[in-house]
Amino acid sequence: MIIEVLYFEGCPNHPPTLELARQVLGELGLAGEIREVRVETAEDAARERFLGSPSVRVNGEDIEPEVRERTDFGLSCRIYAGGGVPPKELLVTALSAGASQ
Repeated sequence: MIIEVLYFEGCPNHPPTLELARQVLGELGLAGEIREVRVETAEDAARERFLGSPSVRVNGEDIEPEVRERTDFGLSCRIYAGGGVPPKELLVTALSAGASQ
């Protein structure tokens, strides 16, 4: 399983999101590779389908199913329900689904 944490330099929510991904992976007892993907330009954002920092994908799919069809890519902050770090439940659901693929 591949977990990507996409971010831009200086994003204050990048480190806690990365730590949360590691924590949830460990709690679930799953094997996976966590990759940090730095997005630097608008061109990078379009190529990476970057919906803001931080974004998390599991096996290429955004952890929020309802945003997967969005096309408003760019260098912006991403807001999740509850703040700038994705809720733990989103990661648990996405990693559990990713492990069964």
